[in-house]
Amino acid sequence: MTDPTVSRRRNVLALFQAYAENAVATGAAPKGLEQAFAAHVEISPSMWSQIKSSRPIGDKLARQIEQHCAKPAGWLDEEREAAGLTPGEQQFLAIALRAWRATNAEGRKALKAQMKQISQG
Repeated sequence: MTDPTVSRRRNVLALFQAYAENAVATGAAPKGLEQAFAAHVEISPSMWSQIKSSRPIGDKLARQIEQHCAKPAGWLDEEREAAGLTPGEQQFLAIALRAWRATNAEGRKALKAQMKQISQG
């Protein structure tokens, strides 16, 4: 059984991802979505930042988030399988694949080096 802290963090991040994708799909600008989500679940942007990194989500806050995101009580506590690639991830991978295929060995080496640098930074 997974630690509730880990399940809650994973699930709230999935809720944010769905919230952000829906907002962007309906024409919202990506900038400010973190603050908008925090307001949606009635927490401060600072608390949202802490939750994303390390702050545990207590029972009261978990129920509050579930309520504001129209999820049943206990939803954040449930362990879930990864949902697969999001549409944004699929789009990124398609672009990356086109870039990879459109270049030579030197270009591929440069792409890999840049991706490694970004992922470590």
